[in-house]
Amino acid sequence: MKKLLLFGAAVLLMAVTVTTQAQDISNTQTSSHSKWYLKIAGGYFFSVSPGQFPNVGPYPPQDLHTEFNPTNANPLDTISRKVLTGSYGEGFRGGLSVGYNINKYLSVEGTFNYFHSKKNLMTRQQTTLVGTSKSLGSVESHGYVNAVDFAPSLVVSPGLEKVNPYVRFGVVVPLWGRLYIETDATQVSAVPPGAPVPAGTQILTTINRKEEIKPNVTVGFQGALGVSFMVASRFDVFVEAEYRNVPVRSKEKEITRYNETTQFINGSTGAVLGDARPPRTLNDLSTAEKNTVYETTLDQNSNTPINQQGTKVIYKDNNKASNDLKSYINIGGLGLNVGLKFRL
Repeated sequence: MKKLLLFGAAVLLMAVTVTTQAQDISNTQTSSHSKWYLKIAGGYFFSVSPGQFPNVGPYPPQDLHTEFNPTNANPLDTISRKVLTGSYGEGFRGGLSVGYNINKYLSVEGTFNYFHSKKNLMTRQQTTLVGTSKSLGSVESHGYVNAVDFAPSLVVSPGLEKVNPYVRFGVVVPLWGRLYIETDATQVSAVPPGAPVPAGTQILTTINRKEEIKPNVTVGFQGALGVSFMVASRFDVFVEAEYRNVPVRSKEKEITRYNETTQFINGSTGAVLGDARPPRTLNDLSTAEKNTVYETTLDQNSNTPINQQGTKVIYKDNNKASNDLKSYINIGGLGLNVGLKFRL
C-alpha cells in the first residue's frame, strides 16, 4: 500500500515538474488568485460491464426455485433458474480534490473518493412444498461495497474563462475497501424419531450472518470529460462524465455477525413451541468457519471442508483459517459528477 501511495505522489510530482519546465511564461494566469484550488463533487455511477457474481460459500450466483414432491423418486423438481449478473460499480461516489494549475491549459489533481455501491442480489434459492407456497428452505444473500481511493490525474483544457471544457485522466489507487455480504437462511426439517414432542411438530432453523471480504492491493484507471462554468471570481460549477475501471481480487474473509436459532414449530400453523437446541452465535464458530484465506488454486494442502454436522462445517483443521478460490469483482463504472471548484 505504501508503494502505491508513493507511486501516486510520484505521478503528481512528475506531471508538475515536466509541464512546469515546458510551460510558456506568457500563458501564466494574470489573476491574483493562487494556482491552487479545491474541488468537491458527488455523483452516481452505473455498471457498464456486468458479469456473473462470485459464489456465496457453496451457493452459486443463481436465483433458483425448486419444488419438493415426496412421491417422486427424485423429490426436487426445478421450477425456475436464473443466473445472477451485475457489477459493484453502480452506486454513489463523493470526492474531495486538491489541484494545481501549471498553466492555463494544464493542471494536476489528487482526489480522495468515497464509494458506496447499491446492494446486489448474489444468490437466492428457495424450496417449496409441491402444490403449495409453503417454504421448506431458503437462502438469500445480498452484497455491497464500501471503498476509499486516491486518484491522481492530469487535466487538459483550452483555458477558456467562462465556459471551459476539459479532459481528465489518471489512475485509481484503492486505499481501503470491503465487500459486505448479508445472508438470511431458513430450513424446515423433520423431528428425529422418538423426540418427546407433539405429533406434527417440525424443526425450523434460521440463520442470519454478515461477512466482510478484504481485497488485494490493485490499481485501476479513470478518465473524465467535463465542462466548468465560472459563477464568480473564485468559484466554478462543473459537470462531468467519468469512466472508471477498477478490478478487485478477494484476499481474505471474516464472518462478523452470526445468529442461528433452531426451534420446534407446529407444522400446520408455524407457531413456535420451544428451542430444539441452544442458539449458535459468532463465538460458537470454529476458526475455519469464521475466517477464510483465498487462493488461486486449491490442492490437497488447502484447508477445505471434509464433513458437515447440521449447519456446522467440519474442515481438515478447524483451528486455522479455511481456504477457498479467489473471486473477482469490478467497482468501476460510468457515472455523472457535479461539483464546485474553489480557487484559493
